[in-house]
Amino acid sequence: MKAAELREKTADQLQDEILKLKKEQFNMRFQKATGQLENTARVGQVRRDIARMKTILNAQAAKAKTGRAGSK
Repeated sequence: MKAAELREKTADQLQDEILKLKKEQFNMRFQKATGQLENTARVGQVRRDIARMKTILNAQAAKAKTGRAGSK
């Protein structure tokens, strides 16, 4: 998923997406252990997508925090 698309989502939507990807990552770990994983590149892609979403969440939180601090 592109970062620009993710920036348009709310924090709740990003949290839901992270949860979905973590479940997928968990299932892929078991598939890899049992030799059933077909698309090995997807493991790294999911890991990077999770990191990308967490980065955007932290940026949104920092922006909201500085926005509130400036209004006092």
